[in-house]
Amino acid sequence: MAISKIGIIGSGDVAKALAAGFLKHGYSVRIGSRTPDALSVWKKTTGDKAETGYFSDAASFGDILVLAVKGSVAQSALLLAGEKNFEGKTIIDATNPIADAAPENGVIRFFTNLDKSLMEQLQDKFPKANFVKAFNSIGNSLMVNPDFGGIRPSMFIAGNNEQSKKDVGHILDLFGFDVEDMGKSEAVRAIEPLCMLWCIPGFLRNDWVHAFKLLKK
Repeated sequence: MAISKIGIIGSGDVAKALAAGFLKHGYSVRIGSRTPDALSVWKKTTGDKAETGYFSDAASFGDILVLAVKGSVAQSALLLAGEKNFEGKTIIDATNPIADAAPENGVIRFFTNLDKSLMEQLQDKFPKANFVKAFNSIGNSLMVNPDFGGIRPSMFIAGNNEQSKKDVGHILDLFGFDVEDMGKSEAVRAIEPLCMLWCIPGFLRNDWVHAFKLLKK
């Protein structure tokens, strides 16, 4: 089955940036929120190209789903989306387990540890969905075809389902990234902390325009 419909769980800057990217590349998009009225201004900028609704509307609509909410509310957002609406589906997990505490010398704090990532917790809670970590280690302004002088940045992904990773890899290729598949969900213990590293130049020097690149011989 060709993947043409994307359901986005979340309505913040990351959700809107990724929604715009999917629209740019010809996908149908439904973006969900706890309060769909919050998307009324955004909807005016897309015209008839995108639909809005509740989390459950987005989850039932999409062939592939994107989870783009604060890490602290990721589980509750998925519960509201309704597990029956994403059984067997790929969920692109763009969340990070960022704690509410202030950064220390530019280093944000996590509410998880290196023994269990947030995505692993979500995969355990919703075992019938296929989670793939992606888009968590770059800013929302650079998530869609970023321009680094012809150099394609790397996007590190991981997840337990190989077909889901292939489908996400196709999307990432369209969005201008070189895909680096790090393996099963345990690898997310290393991928989520890349958010910490990415944020340090921003908090220390107000530099938010950068990305990671894995060099190979």
